[in-house]
Amino acid sequence: MSDDVAGEIRGTTRGTAPVPLSVLDLVTVGAGRTASDALRTSVEIARLAEARGYHRYWVAEHHSMPGVASSSPAVILAHLAAHTERIRLGSGGVMLPNHAPLVIAEQFGTLEAMAPGRVDLGLGRAPGTDGATAAALRRTDRLNEGADDFPQQLVELTRFLDDDFPDGHPYRRIHAVPGPVQATSPGGVQSPHRPPVWLLGSSGFSARLAATLGLPFAFAHHFSAQNTVPALDLYRQTFRPSEVLAEPYALIGVSALATEDEKEARRQVLAAALNMVRLRTGRPGLVPTPEEAEAYDFSPMERDFVESWNANVIHGTPDAVRAGLDDLQKRTGADELMITANAHGGDVRLRSYELIADAYGLPAAG
Repeated sequence: MSDDVAGEIRGTTRGTAPVPLSVLDLVTVGAGRTASDALRTSVEIARLAEARGYHRYWVAEHHSMPGVASSSPAVILAHLAAHTERIRLGSGGVMLPNHAPLVIAEQFGTLEAMAPGRVDLGLGRAPGTDGATAAALRRTDRLNEGADDFPQQLVELTRFLDDDFPDGHPYRRIHAVPGPVQATSPGGVQSPHRPPVWLLGSSGFSARLAATLGLPFAFAHHFSAQNTVPALDLYRQTFRPSEVLAEPYALIGVSALATEDEKEARRQVLAAALNMVRLRTGRPGLVPTPEEAEAYDFSPMERDFVESWNANVIHGTPDAVRAGLDDLQKRTGADELMITANAHGGDVRLRSYELIADAYGLPAAG
C-alpha cells in the first residue's frame, strides 16, 4: 500500500471531534436568491472550512433541480480551488454513468494540476436526477444499462487515470491529459499525485464494490439512514486490502444545522423539508423561506414525511448538534463525518459550520 495515497484519504481529527469533519455542498439556491449568490456562499463556506480545520469539501452532482446549482462539479471545484489553498476538494460525487470515463479523467486531471495533492474523485452510479433528465444526459433511455455497467466503467476510468491500458487494448494509445503520459514524454515532468477514487452509495452495491477493490467508501446517510449500518458493516466485513488502503475507511454524509436558538433551527429545517416534499412529489423548486414553510398547509401525508425526514437531520443549538454527531459516529463507527447544511439562506449555512467548529474547539480562523 502507498502511504502517500492512504495519507490523502485519511483525514486528521481536530479539536474534540471524534473523527475528522468535512463539508458536503449542494450549492443550495433559496427563494429570492440566484445561482451566483449560492456560488458566492460556497466560496465563503470553503474558506471558512479551510480556516477552521474541516478536512475536505465535496460538491454533489445534481440536475434539473432549481434549488440545487451543482450540476457541474468540476467547474465549481475549479472555482473553489482558486479561492482556497489547503483544504481537500472533491466530488461527492460525479455520477459516472452520466459521463464518458475519459472526460472525467481529463476533468479531474485538470483539477489535480490546478490544486496538486488535494483533489478527490468521488463516484456514484445513480443519475442524480429523474429518469427523463438522466435520459437526456446520457442520450439513451436504457438507464439500467449505465448502472449495470458501473464496474466496467470504473475500471476504464481508473485505467485512464493511471494511463495503464494493456497492450492490445483499443484505448492503449489514448491518454487522459493532464495525466501520467506527460511524465513519459521527452523532457516530461508529472505531478506524483493523482486523485484518489472514492465510491459513493446509499445501499449495499457500492459498499461491496468498494470493499472488493479496497477503495474508500462514502455513504449517503443524509437520505438513506436506514441503510447506513448494514452498508458499513458489509463494507468492513468484505474489505480486501489494496495498494490504496490496508484497512477500510468510510465516511458518511449527514444533514446537520446549528443555530444559536433551538426554535430557529426547527424553522430552518422545516423549510428544507418542504423543499424535499416538493421534490419528491414532482414539484422541484427553490428552497422556500422559513416564513413560507410556517404558512404552508401540510397534508397529513406530507406532515408524516417531514417528521420522518427531519428525524435524520441533526439540528438545534451547537451543543445539541455536537451531541447528535457524537452519537451518530458512535452508532455507525464512521471514520469521518461529512456535514451538509441545508437551509434557505447562505448566511444560516455559513454560520452553522462556524458554530459546529466552535462546539468542537476546531482551530480559530487565522
